[in-house]
Amino acid sequence: MKLNFLSPPAYKAEQSGPEADKRYRALRWQVFSGAFIGYAAFYIVRKNLSMAIPMLEPFGISKGELGTVLAMNAVAYALSKFLMGSVSDRSDARKFLPLGLVLSALAMMFMIVPITGFDLANHPENKTWAILLMGILNFLVGWFNGMGWPPCGRVMTHWFSQTERGTWMSFWNCAHNVGGGLVGPMATYGAVWFGSWFYGSQSELYFLAGTFIFPSAVAILIALLAYCLLRDTPQSCGLCSVEKWRNDYPKNYSEKAEEVLSTKDIFFKYVFNNKFLWYIACANAFVYMVRYGCLDWAPTILTEKGIDLKSAGWAYFAFEYAAIPGTIVCGWVSDKLFHGRRALPTIIFMSLVTLFIIIYWMAGQNITLNLIGLVGIGFFIYGPVMLIGVQALDLAPKNAAGTAAGLTGFFGYFFGTAILANTLIGYVADSAGWNWTFALFLAACVLSILLMALTLKEENRTEQK
Repeated sequence: MKLNFLSPPAYKAEQSGPEADKRYRALRWQVFSGAFIGYAAFYIVRKNLSMAIPMLEPFGISKGELGTVLAMNAVAYALSKFLMGSVSDRSDARKFLPLGLVLSALAMMFMIVPITGFDLANHPENKTWAILLMGILNFLVGWFNGMGWPPCGRVMTHWFSQTERGTWMSFWNCAHNVGGGLVGPMATYGAVWFGSWFYGSQSELYFLAGTFIFPSAVAILIALLAYCLLRDTPQSCGLCSVEKWRNDYPKNYSEKAEEVLSTKDIFFKYVFNNKFLWYIACANAFVYMVRYGCLDWAPTILTEKGIDLKSAGWAYFAFEYAAIPGTIVCGWVSDKLFHGRRALPTIIFMSLVTLFIIIYWMAGQNITLNLIGLVGIGFFIYGPVMLIGVQALDLAPKNAAGTAAGLTGFFGYFFGTAILANTLIGYVADSAGWNWTFALFLAACVLSILLMALTLKEENRTEQK
């Protein structure tokens, strides 16, 4: 099911010669730039509530309740990434991505309503309704955010061939670190720059301007720019397939990979029957538990350790930006040292994540050790996040790539993020304290390593065949 205005553009007559080659190179960079900034913008209107959690304590909302609200985002994103992924496989990426970004920004902007509309500071009896509305809005934010990864996966598979895709996607995957890392500074400085514009002398509400309003306005502007840069497929621009252009055909390449597949074929022929996808989907759940468990709760953990909110915001920033070199290194290693195999570098990186979680756990009030722990986790966790997505793209035809990635994403966001990282961690922190949550993080690292070890065996057998 898809709307007609989202239909992919028709293929144009194929051009050839030096001019076509030059245009191909230029368009690859243009499309990559559009996918990068577009996907980065999704992350400045996605996890903003995490930054607001410490400021919501005076309103009488518990960590367990806020964990449930956070989980709504993850549940919606998991479902959307999977279901909207199949829509994206049959839609124009140039329109699909900006549409999702604008809708995400509008839903995020309205997150101010549960706080100001119900006046929780003076009417705590309205808390139940406020939490319900926060959950609904955060669900919508997650659903529309699910429209970001699939069109990017579509353009990356159509514009970049398999043997170069790990490196290109490692750079592209840094987009969510660029966007996510900006949430902390934008919340801090947006409150300073625009708080009085919206709330006058009510300084206790300034954080709403920085956390929700300012990032949303920026995201809408970026959506317009992404639309100008993106193109759907090379064939829609009058160019040949990237495999033909680079003379780089994977072993399982078929001309049918260029055809728009039926929904039945996408789900039942290329996704659900692929046991390798199920292996990496299960591993992804535990990788995401660590990723979002550490990220979403970082401002709260740090402030409860006695570290001020401004420093916590910059620690959030450091976590995200440390991932950029780590992701690039991981993608390069998987392409160049492991020749396109993704499982072993994932195992190595998750082992190092385990070490830095222990440092973060034992850091106490020492801001330096906390930063070392968070930077180390951020550096090493996003490589596995990226590689599992690349594996999903490698394992399916190009026109089923969004759905294949959606399956692994569903496990990561529904089970790993919503159930484990948000809901479970929130209630365990309330009832048993942060020590038990760190123990859960370590257990998740071990389980992800064990599952990827099974994946490694399957990957080796597939290569031998």
